[in-house]
Amino acid sequence: MTDSNDEQNSKSSSDSHPLTPHMKITGVRINYYHICHTKLWLFSHNITLEHEHENVNIGKQLHEERYSKNKKDVTIDNTISIDFVKQHNGFMELHEIKKTKKMEDAHLRQMIYYLYYLKKRGVEARGVMNYPLLNQTKEVELTPDEEKNIEDDINEIEKIVTGRMPHPKRMRICPKCAYFEFCFCGEEDEE
Repeated sequence: MTDSNDEQNSKSSSDSHPLTPHMKITGVRINYYHICHTKLWLFSHNITLEHEHENVNIGKQLHEERYSKNKKDVTIDNTISIDFVKQHNGFMELHEIKKTKKMEDAHLRQMIYYLYYLKKRGVEARGVMNYPLLNQTKEVELTPDEEKNIEDDINEIEKIVTGRMPHPKRMRICPKCAYFEFCFCGEEDEE
């Protein structure tokens, strides 16, 4: 089973995240959980439509052009895939590159999961969200409350993925999603 952003997902129990005996929780799954439960379910069942999607390709191009000097696409345990990592004032700094802030909550949750994942392995780090088209950055820290929220997210993701496919709910973001035609095939676009 292959996840996007080079996050590999293996069903073998030896590769499972220690907190989730049934499945590996990746950063992409955390992100999709905060965007759309149907998208999370489809992606987790190997229905991946984003490889050729225009918005995904634009993001990859931004990543390559703007941050060419940094070590890119750092993958840890085939579970988290960080856009790039730097050392800053004695701390490991994880950087994620995003085109816009439209999905900022989902992006922040993904970064918080990366920090949580590393902390569980004894690595303290900080996160930085990079919005190159906006010339902005945002620092992200893992707090005790955020740790609890991530653990709740992990439990909910397991419930969604192991259950029946959630019925698609039309949202403002749907027409720009790679899964739009899959979810709303035969319906007229209301926008």
